[in-house]
Amino acid sequence: MNPIDDASLDRLFREGRTFNHYLDKAVGEDEIRAIWDLMKMPPTSTNQNPARMVWCLSADAKEKLASCASDSNADKIRNAPAAVIIGMDVNFHETLPQLFPHVDAKSWFDGNTELREASAFRNSSLQGAYLILAARALGLDTGAMSGFDQGAVDKAFFADQPGVRSNFIATLGYGDTSKLHPRNPRLAFDQANRIA
Repeated sequence: MNPIDDASLDRLFREGRTFNHYLDKAVGEDEIRAIWDLMKMPPTSTNQNPARMVWCLSADAKEKLASCASDSNADKIRNAPAAVIIGMDVNFHETLPQLFPHVDAKSWFDGNTELREASAFRNSSLQGAYLILAARALGLDTGAMSGFDQGAVDKAFFADQPGVRSNFIATLGYGDTSKLHPRNPRLAFDQANRIA
């Protein structure tokens, strides 16, 4: 497999930024379906796919989500064209017969809530990262955030799915580059890596 071109690497990584301000351009169902069709494809452990998404496109849905967020994050959610809750299903193992059919992987997780919770968190976080890259690949931008009341979000958006909990939130749209701050530094290789 050949490396992708420099322009694509720039878009996905080197020039990709976290956005808090967006252009006045709507994000619709076609865009979010396209994001899902990309982000569902990369790997998760035993193909768990535990992420459960709520895409807040309407003003009412964004306001409901904003009411669960810290003050600065609430404004970011209200002012973004869209926001998404990346949730995690701790009962993901129920779909393993569909997603990992060649072995009885469901039995590995039956009765082990601690393992399921750790796996759901780890793999839904991966899927959230895939969401960011998929959005960038499709020409959109995101602003991932913590800074919200997890219990309030779960009650507001996942009350009908008791096995699903929120992991993190992201705003979504076409970023306003005129309002970006300079990029913060990153660690050098030797600060974060060892070769064993």
